[in-house]
Amino acid sequence: MQDMDSKQFCPGEFWPDDQGIHINAHGGGVLHHQGRYYWYGEHKIEGEAGNQAQVGVHVYSSSDLYQWKDEGIALKVDDDPQSEIVRGCILERPKVIYNRTTGKFVMWFHLELNGIGYSSARSGIAVADRPTGPFQYVKSIRPNAGAWPMNVPDELKKPLDAAELAQMKGLEFPGNWVPHYPPHQIFRRDFDAGQMARDMNLFVDEDETAYHIYSSEENGVLHISQLSEDYLQSSGRYVRIFPGKFHEAPALMKHRGKYFMISSGCTGWHPNAARLSVADSIWGPWQELENPCIGTEEEKSTTFNSQSTFILPVAGKEDAYIFMADRWRPENAIDGRYTWLPIQFKNELPVLEWKDRWDLNFFAAPAR
Repeated sequence: MQDMDSKQFCPGEFWPDDQGIHINAHGGGVLHHQGRYYWYGEHKIEGEAGNQAQVGVHVYSSSDLYQWKDEGIALKVDDDPQSEIVRGCILERPKVIYNRTTGKFVMWFHLELNGIGYSSARSGIAVADRPTGPFQYVKSIRPNAGAWPMNVPDELKKPLDAAELAQMKGLEFPGNWVPHYPPHQIFRRDFDAGQMARDMNLFVDEDETAYHIYSSEENGVLHISQLSEDYLQSSGRYVRIFPGKFHEAPALMKHRGKYFMISSGCTGWHPNAARLSVADSIWGPWQELENPCIGTEEEKSTTFNSQSTFILPVAGKEDAYIFMADRWRPENAIDGRYTWLPIQFKNELPVLEWKDRWDLNFFAAPAR
């Protein structure tokens, strides 16, 4: 158990807030704003019912990343059965970014409409005037409706013809790899309605351009999509990466001019080996590298029994990033734990290594 007054990170252990209650911010992300950190995540309840949204998005604040103040529910689910975010929907991986031009805090999340499983594959959007909210739900979208990816050849920029539609009819896509997966047809199928968007993240580059990174095309392809200037829409500029490779849980960082992404395979609640990718431009081309985890075979094959959710740059420290991940416990969702580990660099590549205890002084240590 991590002590309330602890100045250490204790990965995988009970992490109390200022009230002594385990932090309830799963699948989350952190925003640094005006000297304070804000941690947003899914509020879970006990049992399997916690795998659906019963409360909303919780937010905590901190000045030091160790001790967190409960700031309440930033976005509440609705009791109106006509609402897209009615209690019982699936609301996952909320992320918040700040738009310097509009002065608004913008939240995006993966949304599945109530009662129909994971077939909606939508992105929900909410806004607030303060980092702690309350956030007002705006809408949900399927991103980039009516837009073709920038990195596909012209011969693929056309809707499916009758023969291709017939070929697709009856195919089932469970969200993980299947032998009949068509790597270049689903984005064409979804051209008019917009692209599927499940596990997701947000990334703001140095020029304040924001990007939405998400699992698409029945989880078989990752999309990187530029947002509009107000961060409330997809812009129509996007690329497909790793067709047919089935990535989810993408987390993005920029280090010394290179873009790095840590993601996972698609195995549901069960952990798997982390995937590391790199590119010189956010638009690619992206190259898959080796598993960034070092340690025992079990640690490497399960990402320390965790799944990526966010990469947090530590304010005021150079080359300091924290890998944030979740240990899912779907049988009792509220008991999910958090794995925060320092990202190290070896041969200019990110590396993850288990630490029972660590603190921010790790980043001041000499290179090893």
